[in-house]
Amino acid sequence: MAKQRQNLSGKVVAITGGARGIGKATATALVRKGCRVAIGDLDSSLAEETAAGLGGGTIALPLDVTSRDSFAAFLDAAERELGSLDVVVNNAGIMAVTPFAEESDDSLKRQLDINVYGVIVGMQLAIERFKPRGRGQIVNLASQAGKGGFPGIATYSGTKHAVVGISEAVRAELRGSGVEIACVMPTVVNTELTAGVGQRLIKPVEAEDVANEIVDALEVSRFDVWVPRANGALFKLLANLPRGMREGLGRLMKVDKLMTEVDHGARRRYEERAAHSRAEGGAGTVESSSGRECA
Repeated sequence: MAKQRQNLSGKVVAITGGARGIGKATATALVRKGCRVAIGDLDSSLAEETAAGLGGGTIALPLDVTSRDSFAAFLDAAERELGSLDVVVNNAGIMAVTPFAEESDDSLKRQLDINVYGVIVGMQLAIERFKPRGRGQIVNLASQAGKGGFPGIATYSGTKHAVVGISEAVRAELRGSGVEIACVMPTVVNTELTAGVGQRLIKPVEAEDVANEIVDALEVSRFDVWVPRANGALFKLLANLPRGMREGLGRLMKVDKLMTEVDHGARRRYEERAAHSRAEGGAGTVESSSGRECA
């Protein structure tokens, strides 16, 4: 029996990293559905600009996802201004493109703090609110890099494996509670996060495509949210092949070169912004966690 599509109008949604990229696209799509949206971002001025452009009563709030106190204050403020939360979207994240052996300690820590710790804290704080009410939806932005290992972004890929695994485990813990989790796994997405990355044979999607799938997963609850959807079937097929054959196909499609043969000059602006956010006292919501990632 098909699940009934839920009406999102009036739902209160909090989105991390909502000032740009997938976060902004998701906020836009949800405002169009009649949701009341709070976007949190370390870049407060850009968040305010984004919120003003979205309209619909959208609010912008400061947020550093690496600080539990900051995250709690963000959700508290969202509820004070908009009402009880129905949805929390853990979207914030960063990605460093570098050979693993050469990656700096600062880069390792920033990705772990934002991509893993930030998601864990967001989930815990959301559950703290949702479970007593017997309802609520958590959306975690992972990646198809969380389903395979990709040279050039080993640490990032590891953080996204963590998001997938944690999401699966917590989903099982919450069964029967009324609190639901969606794990979003996009392919390459055209945002600033991977500027300078060659496309090769992998067809990218747009931030709006990811946002539309998030909206659909909120309307008709599902855990695995592949973007594009066809890639879910592809990954299942590949999982049944011997490792040597899977890796051979990857080399044939140049997947192994996707994140190693990049234009680092084109990435300079993004990398400097990520590093600058750290210097200001927190590597919080630097960019959508799934912008233009690997398949």
